[in-house]
Amino acid sequence: MIAEETLVPLSGLEAIRGWEEFLSDGQGYLSTATKAHQKENPAFTPEILYNLIAMAIEKFVMAALMQRGTMPYNHTMADLVEAMESTFPGRIDGLSQGLLEMDKYQEICDLDGFKITPPGKEKIPGMLELAEQLHILVTEELAS
Repeated sequence: MIAEETLVPLSGLEAIRGWEEFLSDGQGYLSTATKAHQKENPAFTPEILYNLIAMAIEKFVMAALMQRGTMPYNHTMADLVEAMESTFPGRIDGLSQGLLEMDKYQEICDLDGFKITPPGKEKIPGMLELAEQLHILVTEELAS
């Protein structure tokens, strides 16, 4: 069950300006990560690729929420998933678990409990696929 507190209460009736830029930024982050991974560019470590993918996912979610006139309270993957589930019921069911698993690599909201565990190189293809699936879903929702 999604708590109502997971979304910032806004009008919900009109889009928040700038959502298109968030979508474009997300596409750029995902494209960069995908190309770097395909070329096996050593400058793009798994940690850097993870961060690019996470930024793409955050931008896609923000574009979708803003277009619907709402925003999440926070930007952890858990918060983004909750906001998407609340705004687009049932649409991200197949992606939720993968998105939530991405939170385990960086716990950076608590400065005292700050923890980063870089993913292994073998995790990157799945993360790229997850981000691409979310991109497709968000693009479909934005078009409807």
